[in-house]
Amino acid sequence: MRDEAAEALLYGPAWRCGDVVLRPVDSAAQAAWVAKTLDTLWVDNLRIARPLRSSDGRWVVGGWSATRYLSGEAEPRHDDIVGVAVRLHTATAVLAKPRFLDGREDLLAVADAVAWGERALVTPAGAPAGGGVVAEIADLAVARGPVELRPQVVHGELFGTVLFAGAAPPAIIDFVPYWRPAEWAAAVVVVDALAWGGADPDLLRRWSGLAAWPQVLLRALLFRLAAHAMHPQSTPESAAGLSRAVALVRDFAA
Repeated sequence: MRDEAAEALLYGPAWRCGDVVLRPVDSAAQAAWVAKTLDTLWVDNLRIARPLRSSDGRWVVGGWSATRYLSGEAEPRHDDIVGVAVRLHTATAVLAKPRFLDGREDLLAVADAVAWGERALVTPAGAPAGGGVVAEIADLAVARGPVELRPQVVHGELFGTVLFAGAAPPAIIDFVPYWRPAEWAAAVVVVDALAWGGADPDLLRRWSGLAAWPQVLLRALLFRLAAHAMHPQSTPESAAGLSRAVALVRDFAA
């Protein structure tokens, strides 16, 4: 690998060196857990970027982790991505809750807690999201009802990170863990696809057989809205996409 030129990948921050992909690590505990999990996880009709150890057996070295390179590109195959979520989370249902999740304080973890009514939304000074987003969150939060679904380990960031390569099985290149119902993770894919992937509105109906669908969709919307409200680099384009998703979900649930 020393003689290979590094190539920046579109789904970064990540760099390919031959058949190896290197990524910077924010949390060593999370990166090590992901590596151990993906090292032994097998899912039908799914390619998984297998992690690589260093020469001394470590998963994380100097703030970097490594996986095998998998071919493919992100494509707007939205139903296929939701199908990946369903198959993947059937396999991860047996995993124990990682201890580091309880201590996460990153923006997405806070947004997730806001969506489930476990924390209040606090927007930092200077955040570009306007009061309209905050008002939207307050309005949608009133519609939250009980969700009697079992939480488990799920990948909460599948949209845009599932790769397709012709007739080969889809591929996942990472795992961003949350402790939520599997149906919620599928709903996040649908909300993301409606907001930023140009998905047709009928995507909502096609997956409506999933348990507690209106309520997990609501929490997926609140999750993305809260993240937008708190993110220091939120854009008008992101807000416009979320507004589309909100309108479509409201029409669907009406």
